[in-house]
Amino acid sequence: MSKTLVFGASGQLGQCLKVTAQKHAISDINFLPEDQADILNLEALQVIFKSESPEYCINCAAYTAVDKAEDEVDIARKVNRDGAENLALLCKQYNTTLIHISTDFVFEGNLARPLTETDSANPINVYGLTKLEGEQAIASAIQQFFILRTSWLYSEFGNNFVKTMLRLGSEKDELRIIADQIGTPTYAIDLAECIFHIVSNANKQYGVYHYSNEGVTSWYDFAKAIFDLGGLKLKTIPVKTSEYVTKAIRPAFSVMDKSKIKETFGIEIPYWRDSLEECVEKLKSQN
Repeated sequence: MSKTLVFGASGQLGQCLKVTAQKHAISDINFLPEDQADILNLEALQVIFKSESPEYCINCAAYTAVDKAEDEVDIARKVNRDGAENLALLCKQYNTTLIHISTDFVFEGNLARPLTETDSANPINVYGLTKLEGEQAIASAIQQFFILRTSWLYSEFGNNFVKTMLRLGSEKDELRIIADQIGTPTYAIDLAECIFHIVSNANKQYGVYHYSNEGVTSWYDFAKAIFDLGGLKLKTIPVKTSEYVTKAIRPAFSVMDKSKIKETFGIEIPYWRDSLEECVEKLKSQN
């Protein structure tokens, strides 16, 4: 495989990329955690790119605390926009292809149909806005990029909805879960496989792509599936968004159309519940 750098390697997707690289015996890849490769430090990035001369750069580094971002606008913007722009500028200088991870939160969520890459982005929270600004900064800086928008990311690593529900489900007799926000979970291992498929095929059809698992669900139904697969017995109560107030507003409907990425790269995408079952089984084996 082409020489590849991974930024944000200590995060959830970064760790999934590492596991997937080991599975496929991919060796020409360097995982760079934040404490060694700050995407806000352009001078340090210059040293890394000069030393490595990568053909691909995968950016998993991001500010992802959706509610905190409402109060920490500046730091969210620095990481999600300025950091992405820094990598894009270095990628241009060293003729490197950038693979950047974005989010379904760039959409308002007011269209009751799967969203395509050409649909208008209109974020309704700071996190989504700064991620969109990062996309725009990349597109303005270089042509050799793949922006992958994903949604509801989870895995065995880091903090995520699946692990939180398994923990709470073992501690509580009753949980109230939002039932009127609709989207699609994404197993980060599946996304990692997709990313390596793009790199290994050296496809040059650059641009924005959508990737999540197949199917549609609500947070309530997602939680019910987690409890079912985890063998947890508790009362689960569906509630409206208006009953569960958060600092940031979330899209009500952010199911993404994956036709473009499937047709361009010839990939098959697993159904969300099948991937969830795989993840829950791995988590069980860790206990």
